[in-house]
Amino acid sequence: MIVWVTGASSGLGLHTARALAKAGHTVIAGARSFRAETAEGVHRLPLDVTDDGSVAAFREAALGIAPRVDALVQCAGLLVLASCEETSLDEYRRVLETNFLGMARMNQAALPLMRAAKNGRIVLFSSINGLMGVPFQSAYAASKHAVEGYAECLAMETRPFGVQVCLVEPGDHRSGSDRYRLQGAAMNGASPYAGSFRRGVAVIRRDEADGSDPDRLGRKVAGLLARRRMPLRLCVADPVQHLAVALHRLLPGGWMARLMGMYYLGRGHKNISQDAEAAERVHLR
Repeated sequence: MIVWVTGASSGLGLHTARALAKAGHTVIAGARSFRAETAEGVHRLPLDVTDDGSVAAFREAALGIAPRVDALVQCAGLLVLASCEETSLDEYRRVLETNFLGMARMNQAALPLMRAAKNGRIVLFSSINGLMGVPFQSAYAASKHAVEGYAECLAMETRPFGVQVCLVEPGDHRSGSDRYRLQGAAMNGASPYAGSFRRGVAVIRRDEADGSDPDRLGRKVAGLLARRRMPLRLCVADPVQHLAVALHRLLPGGWMARLMGMYYLGRGHKNISQDAEAAERVHLR
């Protein structure tokens, strides 16, 4: 297969591109930091999914390497860690522009080719955060929830044209780059959320450091492309995270929110919030 991969310079995108090349596919991978070259069996091209001109140039260059696209695997992503209250609208826009609109832009570049061939596969990287929220990841969770709903629409619309769609929902994996995992500009010692933010981010980073093998996930994606029919969703996570997803579906919303709050913010997270509110009331006087 001829496979286009976005977000392939680091993290899960890098491991996925490598796994696909090892599986024998012709891989044409894009990232903002790439220059046109071939390395590790992967054709690398510059690509900024937030820019129409860059996407058009990638499409033209990719078709110069191989005359069609059989599969599009979308891994480009950006995360901003901040409280909902203090995540700026520009920070929300930046995350949504990359994680959701950039993905839609790439689909619109590939779909005419797939429809003409009456064949194609689109793999969209969502996340467990597309199924449930996590404190201080609201921009990322919002973008991945958008991907989830969009993919359901896309799968129904493109099926008559022979195009299959699959959502890959990774849990925590040992991968990623701090270039794409940013701290919100307002998150400093003066934030009313400073204490809970520090604890929550420490838990997030610990879980990522102890996460699953990203090479295994890459092989899972390569396995998807080998199937006669892909599933709509494939959650790739450890048993505890699978359990969390199941509980999120089964438990009343308030119960799950309390459990998630205890896990990420500690048993005293109510007190942290109450202390911050009390300090704010004093300040307002």
